[in-house]
Amino acid sequence: MRLLHIAGLSLLLWLAGCATTGAPGTAPAPGQAPAKPVEFGVMAAPDIPGGELKPITAAEAASRGVAPLSPPVDLWDRIRRGFRMPDLDNDLVRQQEQWYASRPDYIQRMTDRSRKYLFHIVEELERRNMPTELALLPFIESAFNPEAVSSARAAGMWQFMPATGQTFDLKQNVFRDDRRDVLASTRAALDYLQKLYNMFGDWQLALAAYNWGEGSVARSIAKNQRMGLGTSYSDLSMPAETRNYVPKLQAVKNLVANPDTYHVELPVIENHPYFTTVAINRDIDVKMAARLADVPPEEFRTLNPSMKRPVILAAGQPEILLPWDNAAVFQRNFEAYKSGQLATWTAWSVPTTMGAAEAARRVGMTEAELRAANTIPPRMLIKAGSVLIVPRTPEQQDDVAPRVADNAQLSLAPEITNRKVMAKAGRRETVATMARRYRVTPAQVAEWNGVATNATFHPGQQVVLFLPVKAGRAAVAAGKGGKAATHARPAAKAESATARHGKAKSKGKAHKRAGAG
Repeated sequence: MRLLHIAGLSLLLWLAGCATTGAPGTAPAPGQAPAKPVEFGVMAAPDIPGGELKPITAAEAASRGVAPLSPPVDLWDRIRRGFRMPDLDNDLVRQQEQWYASRPDYIQRMTDRSRKYLFHIVEELERRNMPTELALLPFIESAFNPEAVSSARAAGMWQFMPATGQTFDLKQNVFRDDRRDVLASTRAALDYLQKLYNMFGDWQLALAAYNWGEGSVARSIAKNQRMGLGTSYSDLSMPAETRNYVPKLQAVKNLVANPDTYHVELPVIENHPYFTTVAINRDIDVKMAARLADVPPEEFRTLNPSMKRPVILAAGQPEILLPWDNAAVFQRNFEAYKSGQLATWTAWSVPTTMGAAEAARRVGMTEAELRAANTIPPRMLIKAGSVLIVPRTPEQQDDVAPRVADNAQLSLAPEITNRKVMAKAGRRETVATMARRYRVTPAQVAEWNGVATNATFHPGQQVVLFLPVKAGRAAVAAGKGGKAATHARPAAKAESATARHGKAKSKGKAHKRAGAG
């Protein structure tokens, strides 16, 4: 009997050793350190906590987290498990629930677009210990369209305004706009949301600031504090768009949490990466990269939407995103193609201000080709120092330098169209005084009128001038009204007014939604 007892105890100890060390040759779970190899015939010591056992408090359990017994069924299940924001429950939420639930086609398109990006966003949120509700925010911002652009010039999946994007190191140049980049914009958005949460200590206020601007939310809180009012999201006075912003996110959260309740069918999104990053060390055409990866151009574009030109510059964008299964295909083909030409485009810095026709002539393109490749609108001059994409020549096969790839800009100015104007000369009017008044040279006035540069005009004499269109119209109007030519607008003032009109006006907001519904 004693021998049986000892044998049974030995068997239990052996089983415990197997349970703690794992079977030899078994791979460790993700994030788990590899088990130490067990020598044959040597019993591993069980890992038993020392000291007196104490119950875990509720606060400790919440902070430590408890691993579920089963892995997530899919990515939606994984997102649900990470919900940590307080729920908002009011009439605005119910209105948004009804809006989304009554549009199954829109929900289907929106969620289907998200399948390429959601896994990466959820991974980043969990790595930062942030609520997974935030993975649903691009549904509200852009309907998960990384190429979305709002009327206020906010761009990308997370809808960054140009200035806010620059604040969070999102490069915006001739070749790329990182506000549309999947990895860069997600990093910047989560950085910004973390900053806002640290400022306000409340996720609903942080979201309001993401939409309305941190300064606007801070001022609204200060105003309520002075008036002795509450300072929660529901208590603040804010624009209608921001007032509906968190209810929209809450509505989408509710639909994801309980799709059957709202008769919504979510597409299955597996809980694994859709894409991976692939390094490139040579300039390569976008079409060539897609072909080497065996990926349709449209699919390649959805994963690399930040690219603004038909070439990828290794010095400025040293990695691309590809579907997981296509990465190895690309790397194999890329290595095999090293002896061939990967890029047919390069960069050219414009030496002096010139029109598109002249620039096209210098680089061996048609004007239409140059405008299309560089997105140059009609009636615009290309300013000196601008960088254009042009075809590579046999003599110019080097890849674009890093300083150009990172800092290239395209600066345009309106073409000045001159119009013939007849202006009346005043008393003691000379070629010099007329030229000074209209900001032209005496030589031009003399040439236009067939006189010497030191000539004097008779009072009331009709003087020929060629002025920019706006100045010319003003001079004609002055002539019809019987007024002296001195009341006509000078050319330089007309030009500056046009330039002022072309400048974008700041809205004073950090973000402006793309109106995704």
